[in-house]
Amino acid sequence: MDLPRASGVLLHPTSLPGRHGIGDLGDEAHAFVDFLARTGQTWWQMLPLGPVGYGGSPYQSPSSFAGNPLLISLDRLADRGWLDARELSRVPNFPANRVDFDAVATLKWEWLRRAFRSFATSGGGPDFEVFRRNHDDWLGDYALYQALRDAHDGRPWYEWEPDIRSRQPDALKRWRDRVAEGVRFHEFVQYAFDLQWRELRETCQARGIRLIGDIPIFVAHDSADVWAHPDLYFLDGEGMPEFMAGVPPDFFSEDGQLWGNPLYRWDAHARDGYGWWLFRIRALLDRVDVIRMDHFRGFEAFWAVPAGSKTAAIGEWIHAPGHELFRAVRKELGSVPLIAEDLGVITPEVEALRDAYDMPGMRILQFAFDADPAMEKYLPHQYVRNCIAYTGTHDNDTTHGWFHSDEVTTTQPREEVQAARRFVRAYANSDGSEIHWDLIRILFASVADTVIVPMQDILGLDSRARMNFPGRAIGNWSWRYRAQDLNPRHEDQVSKMTALYGRWNGPIPADRDPRPRPPAG
Repeated sequence: MDLPRASGVLLHPTSLPGRHGIGDLGDEAHAFVDFLARTGQTWWQMLPLGPVGYGGSPYQSPSSFAGNPLLISLDRLADRGWLDARELSRVPNFPANRVDFDAVATLKWEWLRRAFRSFATSGGGPDFEVFRRNHDDWLGDYALYQALRDAHDGRPWYEWEPDIRSRQPDALKRWRDRVAEGVRFHEFVQYAFDLQWRELRETCQARGIRLIGDIPIFVAHDSADVWAHPDLYFLDGEGMPEFMAGVPPDFFSEDGQLWGNPLYRWDAHARDGYGWWLFRIRALLDRVDVIRMDHFRGFEAFWAVPAGSKTAAIGEWIHAPGHELFRAVRKELGSVPLIAEDLGVITPEVEALRDAYDMPGMRILQFAFDADPAMEKYLPHQYVRNCIAYTGTHDNDTTHGWFHSDEVTTTQPREEVQAARRFVRAYANSDGSEIHWDLIRILFASVADTVIVPMQDILGLDSRARMNFPGRAIGNWSWRYRAQDLNPRHEDQVSKMTALYGRWNGPIPADRDPRPRPPAG
């Protein structure tokens, strides 16, 4: 994939400011696009956009195709006349710097149901029917699944009655009639998400900002995907996983990471010509410009943990048909712009798979200062041009927290952490007082075609702003920044580095261009 020399910011929309307890697709999202454009950025990278699962995780979504209802802007629903703006002004006092997912969900679902009643009373509209027809290949199963979950008090599909759990035709017909209003409601919610997403996408296109989306390699067990297509997964007769996804003990966890997702029956996907994957990639490309393939190494071989295991320490690597899959993608969809999240246990076979399809890999600067010689590839002087370089990702501590915190959040011994910090100071010629800017500068100056910086590092925030602790089931994904956290100095610093190191999106404005100019005449 040929990318221009450029830079951007990693920020999930839930982390935007806003008065309804969570970032959304409303005015603050459009304002963030303006910030990116003013500072010369090209990319806005996000986490998966689907409905969140347990603990607010975007990587355990009940759908690979639906949009997250919690991202819908209530204010923009009021602009369409579906909510009363005056009533919206009377909202609870939510925390300004974190998401309380349970409280937000309670509020959002109440208001979304009000908006639906208003929409239905007004007679709906032809655009809604067009949306339903255009997306029926996933929307029908998803809306029915969600309506059935509502009717079963939120219980997962594998705890429903056997006939509807196994999608018996008579049961499907009976339940469709019974929950028809609920199905319509969930279709409306996706319609509202789609309207607002397309408005944001138009703003991005007008301002020259491109979007990087994210495909989790696995899907949640309790999802419309698994319920609608159980033959594509290793499940027993009761719908329970025979094996679970995860990774063995690693940098982040001595017991490995047990994700719990069911594993794919790749032979079933192959018999279908990988149709489900082709549809999944095509659907996300309708929303974003480039896709990051999460846990890319799992397309070459995946870690299979026996059902019932308490950790991921015991398991085995099983070969996956990555070459066959990506050949099918290229044949059907052309040269799709994909990024390989090639972190973790990377073998020559994984690298060969990545390179065969011209996918840039990832370079994480925080990994570069480890004592392991294999980590030297993360040092900027070792970079190749065709890579995406980060200070850290959503799975890392913030740069400030990583450098200054007394708490060790990886499997490294404390003395190795201290040695790494000494190496950082020497490499960056830094006293550590503004380590985030020092490392951002190093990245921007590197040969990497693309540099992405988490918003937390631009703001210089400590470990309290960390997005995710791998291996920890709760307490993640909740960080938000406040509008007042982003000040003119941040904008000035980012602008200067973007211009200085040739990453500006388009011609550099005269007041930002650091290059000497020949005298007039």
